Amino acid sequence: MFEFAAETRNVIAVALFAFTYLGMAAGKAPGLALDRTGIALIGAIAAVAFGVLPVDAVAPAIDFQTLAILFALMVLSAQFGLAGFYDWCAGRIASAEGSAARLLALTIVVAGVLSALLVNDVVVFAMTPILCAALRARGLAPRPFLAGLAGAANAGSAATIIGNPQNIVIGAVGGLDFLKFLAACAPPAIIALALVYATVRIAWHGALTAPPVYSDQRPKAPDRVQTAKAAIAMAAVILLFITPAPRALSALTVAGLLLISRRHATRQVTGMVDWHLLLLFASLFVANAAFETTGLPAAALDWLTHAGLLPDRLAVLAPLSLAASNTIGNVPAVIMLLSLWHAPPTGALYGLAVLSTLAGNLFLVGSIANLIVAERAEASGVRFGFWDHAHAGVPLTIISIAVACVWFYATGMMAL
Repeated sequence: MFEFAAETRNVIAVALFAFTYLGMAAGKAPGLALDRTGIALIGAIAAVAFGVLPVDAVAPAIDFQTLAILFALMVLSAQFGLAGFYDWCAGRIASAEGSAARLLALTIVVAGVLSALLVNDVVVFAMTPILCAALRARGLAPRPFLAGLAGAANAGSAATIIGNPQNIVIGAVGGLDFLKFLAACAPPAIIALALVYATVRIAWHGALTAPPVYSDQRPKAPDRVQTAKAAIAMAAVILLFITPAPRALSALTVAGLLLISRRHATRQVTGMVDWHLLLLFASLFVANAAFETTGLPAAALDWLTHAGLLPDRLAVLAPLSLAASNTIGNVPAVIMLLSLWHAPPTGALYGLAVLSTLAGNLFLVGSIANLIVAERAEASGVRFGFWDHAHAGVPLTIISIAVACVWFYATGMMAL
């Protein structure tokens, strides 16, 4: 480990912080096969190597409670995946009778509900390729449905603490009650789901008017025993999250019980866990802790307080969420903001959860779920690019965020 004077360490800390979050915005390093996780990991390693953050301060900097909850929910989602439940859902949507507009509505409802109960990233990872294949077999253009899938996964996940990674972080940091979070965040999320349907239906009107070719093929039914096992586990997690029991321990206990199986090897289940996302989280926690040693975050927070620019008001939080979510991504943006802003009011945490999630619908880079849809679709032979997403994503995001702001203001949870 290198030794530097305090002033030099501060300069290095600022440079590493900038490197990390510029890398989050760019998505990769030019000329290198280095993605967001690699950039964040290098930033964290460099912070320790250059003495910005002592080795013994690394573990305390990482929010293991958040990582444990996210890991446990990924194991739960893996159980549904291995049971064939996601494949069955996607297949049922694509093989259902009715117009293309009806199939779009089914896609949005199923994706929205599943994303509220399970981590949205895992839901879209499993559903995208099956949906693409089944829709093309029926002569339907997959892109409108992919826009609906991505939009619904984001909107639906805003409703609960366990819907997406940023909500898990917010819930853990704020110690938020599960049912109170649901009451505060579910209404704007449900309205946003309706807006997903309306905007995609209008934006992709031409592609959704083609008559579908009906198929006699029906999706393979999921394993009933394994699906029931996953459903019971999900219900147990939700019930435990409602009680005062420690959430991380509760979630890990349920995940541990799921690993006890005669059907699925542990390697199969843990192989479906998004370890890259967990590593990204851990690296960002370290990078933020290193930056905090400079004292600049505290000074910036003090200045913002005196200037009346803290994101505890909708006029500040809404544009901040839009800008940050569509540059560095909503998950890194939330981690960074909460590392700088200590003890935010509960209403602001609800607003941050919903607005940062809905802001992810603006552009393709706004959320990890969007990127997963695009990548999985491309692997299935369907291009779903930046403009394909923005076609409905831009109007959807502007309207849904406006509606959410009205909700939080009207209920008194946040001021303008």
